[in-house]
Amino acid sequence: MNCPLCNHDSNVLFEKDGYPIRECVHCHHQYAELDLTPTHPTQIYDDSYFFDGGDGYPNYLREAELLIEHGRRYAKLLRHYTDVGTVFDVGSAAGFILKGFAEAGWQAYGIEPNDSMAAYAREVLHLDVTTGALEEFEMPHQFDLVTMIQVIAHFYDVRQAFDVVSRGLRSGGLLLIETWDRDSFPARMLGANWHEYSPPSVVHWFSLDGLNWFLQSYGFEAIAHGRPSKWLKGVHAKSLVRYKLDDIAGGKHLTHLVRAIPDNIKIPYPFFDLFWGLYKRL
Repeated sequence: MNCPLCNHDSNVLFEKDGYPIRECVHCHHQYAELDLTPTHPTQIYDDSYFFDGGDGYPNYLREAELLIEHGRRYAKLLRHYTDVGTVFDVGSAAGFILKGFAEAGWQAYGIEPNDSMAAYAREVLHLDVTTGALEEFEMPHQFDLVTMIQVIAHFYDVRQAFDVVSRGLRSGGLLLIETWDRDSFPARMLGANWHEYSPPSVVHWFSLDGLNWFLQSYGFEAIAHGRPSKWLKGVHAKSLVRYKLDDIAGGKHLTHLVRAIPDNIKIPYPFFDLFWGLYKRL
């Protein structure tokens, strides 16, 4: 299976949950060997992902406050690089991060494959969020900013997605990406046991250098990067930990410790496992 970024050969690194994880011999991108189709986003991110726990959320809507604040933090960060304008958010879910940008003065638009989440964004938050996948979408006009917060790892066709973005972002416009860092200390230390090797939900694993290299071919210049501040509700953290412990020998015996975490407490996500990158379209 050739690399989805550069189309060169690849080698199997290891197998995770029955899926071979491959690494490109040329650009070293890592990806799951899957037959990805346009239906993949809606199959993986159905309503159960947002409400049934496991590797998803026990109730995504209860994360509203934390996610809106996440959007506000990024909007504040971007004040150092641009004025407010039009923003297009990819993978908007219920629109909470996009709401943070709207509160900061951005004219907000988005796209989300889950119809229930997109409907919530439209009907409750009154945001202009389209139901669909980015790869099949044509942006109605050019935007000043495109945001992808924890999205790029899930695209079924990365090159097609960035074809859409490069057409839909004005010259001089900005692209903000947040994703997991496959070069992080935990990823390098844990190897195949790193918690973000979780196909078929996550299908791509980027490094900052690899992402910078890939985006150059689409006319993007890297202008800034860093580690995001990200928070989870206690109830969400407990759900994730219990799900991971089920895969570990003896892990079920530790679940009684996890129950002690208060549901509404704010828990920081390990910032060193993530990176954000900011890019300018030339």
